[in-house]
Amino acid sequence: MPLTQSAPFSEEFRVQFSSTRRGARLARLLAVEQLRSWGLPFDAAAQVVAELASNAVQHGRTPGRDFRLVLRRPTPEVLRIEVTDTQGALLPATGRSLPACAESGRGLLLVEALADRWGVTSGPLPCKTVWAELAIPDDGEEADAWIR
Repeated sequence: MPLTQSAPFSEEFRVQFSSTRRGARLARLLAVEQLRSWGLPFDAAAQVVAELASNAVQHGRTPGRDFRLVLRRPTPEVLRIEVTDTQGALLPATGRSLPACAESGRGLLLVEALADRWGVTSGPLPCKTVWAELAIPDDGEEADAWIR
């Protein structure tokens, strides 16, 4: 009797949005609905999406070009959030500290606090993707376990 192999686990949600504040807000709202449909807690992930989408609109905007949001579950234990914009030359600074009086730049500090890992991937030209990975709590954990 031949052995059957099950397909590897993977779920993905991918949408493009206009590089506007309205597009960033819609990205967050649709991300929450997708996470609900997957049965996942969404508070921390929604905040990460909001920050990355806002950064794509504020710092990664090219007139007439959209940004893309991808929610991916490469395994049942991991949620990967990716936001791709068209300003590949403008990379966010990683691992920096901000003075208390800084008026901007706090969004990535929030992403760093909420995500288990995050980073930036360049390309394809002229794009860059800022991504964050969050561990998905076990089924027995509270839904608000992502709120730290």
